[in-house]
Amino acid sequence: MRRVLKATLIGGCVTILACGAAFASGGGSGGMAGGSGGAGDLQNLAPRYDPATEYAKAIAAMKAQQYRDAARAAEHVTDAVPKNPDAWQLLGAAKAGTNDWKGSRRAYEKATKLSPEDARAHAGLGLALANLKDPKAQTEAEWLKSKIQACGDSCPDAARLKAFTEQVESAMNPAAAGAPKPSALLDRSLLFGGAKTGDAAYVQAVSLINERRYDEALASLDKAAETFGPHPDILTYQGYTWRKKGDYARAETYYRQALAIDPKHIGATEYYGELKAARGDIAGARLMLAKLDKLCAYGCADAEELRRWIDAGGDPQKN
Repeated sequence: MRRVLKATLIGGCVTILACGAAFASGGGSGGMAGGSGGAGDLQNLAPRYDPATEYAKAIAAMKAQQYRDAARAAEHVTDAVPKNPDAWQLLGAAKAGTNDWKGSRRAYEKATKLSPEDARAHAGLGLALANLKDPKAQTEAEWLKSKIQACGDSCPDAARLKAFTEQVESAMNPAAAGAPKPSALLDRSLLFGGAKTGDAAYVQAVSLINERRYDEALASLDKAAETFGPHPDILTYQGYTWRKKGDYARAETYYRQALAIDPKHIGATEYYGELKAARGDIAGARLMLAKLDKLCAYGCADAEELRRWIDAGGDPQKN
């Protein structure tokens, strides 16, 4: 019988910043860890800063146009979760607000490497390059134009792609009135939508996963991640969805990010163990199971599910 996933609201106490490190249990969180409980070869310690809280601080500072504070908080996020593209984009926008175009360029370069098809990242990089008088800005403008052509006028992203292209081309024009505000490259829901928007996207994503509509689920999870930043529940479901799509390597990157933030996250531990079992790494799966047995020793459905995978030598649904 197919397992049905459930979600708990992430921004349940108005904003994630107000909640501090009390993560929701949507992915089976055990709360923010402060000590041991590492996952095999993962670090045993949680990061110094709660990246989801720092992400929320950066968004609040961006909204108040306090760009130095935004950059400082965003740097805490990139330090804690260096493979999170949303964090690098936020840092790039904050650096642009302080006219640190070299810093903005470096941040957006990181974002484009981590998320090569993200138009926001390419637009941000184009703006930074244009303000540095770097001719490579034209390359980013051409990339955006190619996306417009492939998308077509009826594409849901058509208006946004055109706006991005116009912003980069305006910055390339010496006669331009001035560079766009850094917030122009951030989704308006980040600055004005708040936790309610992110919660809606997150809950919708879990429903879509249960319906096996994985591409749509990933789009909703991306929206939730833009609102809440690198939250372990979101990262866990991103990993789960990519695993269901058969991309085990990408799935692993999300599980590892979730566990780097919260080493005691039950859902990420279980699903990472399932991934290892699916790859034939039964020894690795047993390590995850041993950890789960310590985290939720009594009647733990997560541990029992992983135990089924190990006993089956992989996905029990395929046997």
